[in-house]
Amino acid sequence: MSGFLALDGGRIRLGGVDVDRWPAHLRSAAGLGRTFQEARLFSSLTVAETIAVAQERHLRSRDMIAAGLRLPASLDSEADVAEKAEQLVEMMGLTAFREKLVGELSTGTRRIVELACVLAQEPGVLLLDEPSGGVAQRETEAMGPLLVRVQQHTGCSILVVEHDMPLLTAVCDRMIALELGEVIAEGSPAEVLEHPAVIESYLGTDDSTINRSGVRV
Repeated sequence: MSGFLALDGGRIRLGGVDVDRWPAHLRSAAGLGRTFQEARLFSSLTVAETIAVAQERHLRSRDMIAAGLRLPASLDSEADVAEKAEQLVEMMGLTAFREKLVGELSTGTRRIVELACVLAQEPGVLLLDEPSGGVAQRETEAMGPLLVRVQQHTGCSILVVEHDMPLLTAVCDRMIALELGEVIAEGSPAEVLEHPAVIESYLGTDDSTINRSGVRV
């Protein structure tokens, strides 16, 4: 969907526009943002600096001479970036880490910084690739309310690929369960989790599997 791999089939429409043949950077510029399972950030920059760098595409002044001479156009552009970075720091709950180097952060906090960098691009659609992967349970539990806050604040649509059921049920309006690339159930989280095909595929229905899971109440 994000353009890094060619389609095997189907169509991708973004805002009503067919983007099947668009490269990844054009889809991003059109409002499609995504995170990755492994957040690759600038480990030697602070959180605030990293988020500021992510806004490079939105700079109003890119003139190196103006920047070197500290001309008003450059100063105004830098001020805009700093203000937007500060807004994202506050919205993402990163105030305590603002001056911390990214390389010193936990996996969960780095994922939040990566998400802030994506939001700096002002996406209309946000794709999240297993945001709970490698993250401590406490940080995973905080991820759900954060994603709800992001959606309410930005108004963007969010697609999450994830295996953590509590996280998904906390944020999803609609859930789709897949098995070997095929849809086996879709609907509200409650409908999907109660679907017989989902129970059989994800939980198992044989006696040995059920007994390993403990007594059903």
